[in-house]
Amino acid sequence: MIVVFAYLALFLICCWALFNINQKSASLSKSVFVALFFGAIIGVSLHFIPAGTSKTVIAWYGIAGNGYVNLLKVVAIPLIFISILSAINKLENSAGIGKMSLTIVGCMLCLVMIAGLVGLLTAHTLGLDASVFGNMQSTLTADDVSTTAAVSLPKLVTSLIPTNIFQDLAGTRSVSVIGIVIFTLLAGIALLKVKQDAPEEGAKLSAGINAIQIWVMKMVRIVIALTPYGVMALMAGIFSSYRWAQFASLLGFIAACYIAVLMMFVVHAILLVVSGNNPVKYLKTVWPVLTFAFVSRSSAASIPLAISALEKYGVKSTIANIAASFGSSMGQNGCAGVYPAIMIAMIAPVMGIDPLSLHFLMAMLPAIALGSIGVAGVGGGGTFAALIVLSTLNFPVALVGVFIAIEPIVDMARTALNVNGSMMSGVLANRILKQQPEPVPVTTE
Repeated sequence: MIVVFAYLALFLICCWALFNINQKSASLSKSVFVALFFGAIIGVSLHFIPAGTSKTVIAWYGIAGNGYVNLLKVVAIPLIFISILSAINKLENSAGIGKMSLTIVGCMLCLVMIAGLVGLLTAHTLGLDASVFGNMQSTLTADDVSTTAAVSLPKLVTSLIPTNIFQDLAGTRSVSVIGIVIFTLLAGIALLKVKQDAPEEGAKLSAGINAIQIWVMKMVRIVIALTPYGVMALMAGIFSSYRWAQFASLLGFIAACYIAVLMMFVVHAILLVVSGNNPVKYLKTVWPVLTFAFVSRSSAASIPLAISALEKYGVKSTIANIAASFGSSMGQNGCAGVYPAIMIAMIAPVMGIDPLSLHFLMAMLPAIALGSIGVAGVGGGGTFAALIVLSTLNFPVALVGVFIAIEPIVDMARTALNVNGSMMSGVLANRILKQQPEPVPVTTE
């Protein structure tokens, strides 16, 4: 028990140090970087104490780590709803909303197909082959396979449309966030009609929405200010739980995933340069978001941070909200692009298929886009995306079950890429639609 109290005291001392750093530099990025270092050191040190004591320490740290993730999820829904509604409230008409949404979705699907191609090329270059995993036991169940094998594009698209907004507000579906966005767009268009047809009532609604937005944003910034402390606790948990030895036989696959993710980040940087953006400025702005996505493995919980970062970077508020929200459940570059493509590159040669042939790529890339629609914004979404893509291509799915054991390791990199892909979609759509930057005051940076 003395050891537990010592680690709790150490955590509080580190929190005090992070608070002082943030007070002196007023930089969230710097505080998060230091928090990563503190968390890693604490996590590694937990390997040198009894396992039971280590689990007790991590359980207490979970109050800060998991509590922070829960707070982000709590503020995400009101933030999405009121921010999109407020942005539409400032428009003169509803003509551009549909174009804006389609442009963002188009950017997401193009990016996820590029990610699939990058993953395929990486695995093929490294010479990975599925035959070496033939003697490993798959953990997939028959229900997992049957559930995804019958998935079709019309069914996926239909599932995005909400049927009960209260169910979506409660997060009962994997695509609840998209359902909320669709409902909010509908409510926003109706708001513009009210302002046009009944100006007096419209003015009252407009004033109320603006007041609620200010209130919600204050709440969001309070939660974002807690990022360094949450990240430190999450990082300690990650480093304390890793047992790398058991994954020795899968290191090739892990390496391929991380290399492909890094290559996709390079592609994102190139796209930023081509679109007239500064990749250094962009990375500096989104660094806390990527860090949190990496350690939390949750695209959904990253939504408030992503919206704040995009607005700070100069992306129009409406685009920032739609891109970050849609990106939690579709177009995920890591889970739905890189991850399934690496498996495809490993399986195709065993089946006598050239994965780089134009004919095969014409079938694979649309399947990647299809699998990216409706992927849940929680850890492990890559498994279901891979099942959908492999089933669509009539590939054996047993390999997906083999890699479930290493999901936590690769999922950190995948989630960071997922979130960056959603933010990139917002930046690119902002450029395509030629929106002028909208300065937004940020108090946490």
